[in-house]
Amino acid sequence: MGTLSIWHWLIVLAIVVLIFGTKKLRNLGGDLGAAIKNFKGAMKEGEQESLQKPDAPPSDKKPDA
Repeated sequence: MGTLSIWHWLIVLAIVVLIFGTKKLRNLGGDLGAAIKNFKGAMKEGEQESLQKPDAPPSDKKPDA
């Protein structure tokens, strides 16, 4: 019972290709790559914004009533 051998993974890959087709898998890969690229770009923008704006002191203190 341990890990799966290379033959098991090849059979799984063949079944996935038969079910979805190569064109759909290629489109899925491209969409996933674009999503990761957009995520990385947004992270860089967020880092640049945080470096440009100094952190303001927390203003969540409420006056004593």
